[in-house]
Amino acid sequence: MAGQLDAVINAAGVWREGPVEYFSEEDFDLVLGVNLKASFFICAAAIPHLRKTRGAIVNISSDAGRQGNPNAAAYCASKGGLTLLTKALALDLAPYGVRCNAVSPGDIETPMLKFQAERYGNGDPDAYYRELLTKYPQGEQARFIQPEEVAELAFFLCQPGARSITGADMAIDLGVSAGH
Repeated sequence: MAGQLDAVINAAGVWREGPVEYFSEEDFDLVLGVNLKASFFICAAAIPHLRKTRGAIVNISSDAGRQGNPNAAAYCASKGGLTLLTKALALDLAPYGVRCNAVSPGDIETPMLKFQAERYGNGDPDAYYRELLTKYPQGEQARFIQPEEVAELAFFLCQPGARSITGADMAIDLGVSAGH
């Protein structure tokens, strides 16, 4: 007996930063390839199956796909593209009952964040972390988002209880997108 495909969650991500004029084509291709192109083609392969089950797609985007970040043009472009891919697919797939949403987290406590701190923290990863936390409205209580929090939201968006949600880009950013 063959199984069926009810949901796809595209959660891959890679980060490279630097001024555009010094950004290598290799790093650009890596960022766009992992963050956008892979999700595009995973969706393409999954759509015929999801049409049969009236399933769901959740793309893990980023707050950087909603607003620019300094020295992160490629990352912002990749995640902004992923967010708009999500919205376009939501429109294309709505007639088939397939939902497509994005989750746009802020800084998640993951190996990617550790990589950023080590690579771009000028020898002081803790200072890099402290600087990142200054954007959060919690002040002294600011913290990084936990991977489980993102997973729980993505899982919810795949459930029947979320059947009226499609084309959404849901922030999970501890209030950063609410403004300062």
